[in-house]
Amino acid sequence: MQPATTQLRRTALMTLLLFVALPGLAHAHCDSLDGPVINEARAALEQQDVTPLLKWVRPEDEATIRDAFSKTVAVRQLGPEAKKLADTYFFETLVRIHRAGEGAPFTGLKPAGSVEPVIAKADQTLMDGSADALADAVADHVARGIRERFARAAEAKTHAAESVEAGREFVERYVIYVHYVEGIAQAAEGGSHEGHADLADERSAPQRAP
Repeated sequence: MQPATTQLRRTALMTLLLFVALPGLAHAHCDSLDGPVINEARAALEQQDVTPLLKWVRPEDEATIRDAFSKTVAVRQLGPEAKKLADTYFFETLVRIHRAGEGAPFTGLKPAGSVEPVIAKADQTLMDGSADALADAVADHVARGIRERFARAAEAKTHAAESVEAGREFVERYVIYVHYVEGIAQAAEGGSHEGHADLADERSAPQRAP
């Protein structure tokens, strides 16, 4: 493998890890009905063993989870409908307390399938025992993002001298391109991701026809 490709994979994986760690970017992961927290909660309820779930909460919240778990196990015995209601109650309690421990609000459980594909892949790598496939996928995504933003900035540059408006369009594309690259570099170095807010408006930015 070429050194440049190796570095790109490393940068891409570091970028992914930073995004996963940032509040607000991966919190929905914990809310999803097919996310790791609730999947493990389902297994724990079937086995009637709360222990595996305690790692998801702070030590001071263990008693609350144990109590909710015991109540849920008892109510589940009353029938299918009671089981469904009890499970939902416990899932909401567990996720709410887990998120509170992360300093994040609980806004309700999200439907299955709401987990971002890249986050789902991150989970899968832990099951597979290798991050290579994920690193390759993220590297491809990052490379594609760089090329797309570069192409837009380069195309706008060819018209930059035609008018003030065209010049401003070039500057806008240039800022988007540079901030994207800067964000990747900062993520790889473990720094803050300044300037990423500008990327949120990228899709709404006007595009000049060739």
